[in-house]
Amino acid sequence: MAFPCVRLCTWHMSKGLQVCGYATLSRSSRPQDKSSSGPVFQYVGQHRKPSHKVFVWGFSFTGALGIPSFVVPDSGRKTPRKYQLTPYRLDTAEQISSAACGYGFTLIASRTKDVIKLWGMGLNKDSQLGFQRTQESRHKSYDYVLEPSPVALPLAEPLKTRVVQVACGRAHSLILTDQEGVFSLGNNAYGQCGRRIVEDEVYSGSHTIHKMRGFSSSVAQVACGQDHSLFLTDTGKVFACGWGADGQTGLGHHNVSSSPVELGGDLAGVEVQQIGTYGDCSLAVSTDGRLYGWGNSEYQQLASVTEATQLNSPRLLPLKGCGKVVQAACGGTQVAILNEEGEVFVWGYGILGKGPNLSESSTPEMIPSTLFGRTEFNPSVVVTRIRCGLNHFAAVTDRGELFVWGKNVRGCLGIGKRDDQFFPWRVRRHRFNISRANKSNLQLKPICEL
Repeated sequence: MAFPCVRLCTWHMSKGLQVCGYATLSRSSRPQDKSSSGPVFQYVGQHRKPSHKVFVWGFSFTGALGIPSFVVPDSGRKTPRKYQLTPYRLDTAEQISSAACGYGFTLIASRTKDVIKLWGMGLNKDSQLGFQRTQESRHKSYDYVLEPSPVALPLAEPLKTRVVQVACGRAHSLILTDQEGVFSLGNNAYGQCGRRIVEDEVYSGSHTIHKMRGFSSSVAQVACGQDHSLFLTDTGKVFACGWGADGQTGLGHHNVSSSPVELGGDLAGVEVQQIGTYGDCSLAVSTDGRLYGWGNSEYQQLASVTEATQLNSPRLLPLKGCGKVVQAACGGTQVAILNEEGEVFVWGYGILGKGPNLSESSTPEMIPSTLFGRTEFNPSVVVTRIRCGLNHFAAVTDRGELFVWGKNVRGCLGIGKRDDQFFPWRVRRHRFNISRANKSNLQLKPICEL
């Protein structure tokens, strides 16, 4: 572990809430070298490395933002802060490379080879943050964690393995490593953790962290829906497990699946480069830029290939005038795609980003590039990343600027107000300064509402 960790474990009682607090000593708080005889001035050039700062916002009352004083006021704050409406700096001693938000909880990870490389905060009633031992008893785990708390993975070689990506669902989590595959934890009532379903299993206070098996090759990407999981292998194959009542696993049936199974349908023989899901609709983008979809279509997400409200097998979605797709995202009711030209298209139901008069569309609608900052003075601005929450969107441009729009449930947009946002709006508290050379490393996970 590269930094000292002081475990406060102070009992705070606020309306029955049990709190476990952790504090880390940042590098800036370490004693200075006594051999220093004078001030040191450091000049930062244009080729400086990204700062890897972490910012959080949205609903804070479960502890998901990792700021304890928002939930249990300290001497400097008299009342709890239920919502954080603008980006707030989260102090982390490690460089965070991946982050994911579930329903009331958050996971953050570093690519370090130190023993501790994964932290969780927020709701933990289903052990989606692992077993967080209380001060009172080694056999009890906290239901809420208010600061980033280490999550110990059962790694065979912890000093050689890195965490590549994390993903969060309604009450389960997936952790992808570079050397030891995928680990799952949390609620497995529908097999979303990829292990045998145990009737009446108690998830609170569980020590279970499952190493997933059954993939044809190494896993390159993971994605969580509400109660299902998707996996993309390095050979471009897609696997799924979990709740399938809406067809979201894409396995040709509507049953649960407790182990990962490879998808067929129109994906048979197709090499996939990216997968996306968050609600009960699932998407995949092939290496040749085509889009495939399955699952819930109640809000016309898959209307281009079916009139039914559910589709249990992957289908190629015919997209006219959208160009080559490079990324796709879907929330609870809406879909977004990004093409190779850096243009964003949306459809489905909700606030889609083209004003209050467009709330439903079965075909892709392009959001004007001017809404993402393209002008005659900046004619080359393009979007490089897109994400969806349950009812909102987020996009990052090649200038490192974050734009959000949609339902502003519990302040999830971070725009400083509670109003819904009908057009893309730039988050102004902090400029997400990612250069073109480093934009592929950007991890964007919007805070998601409960």
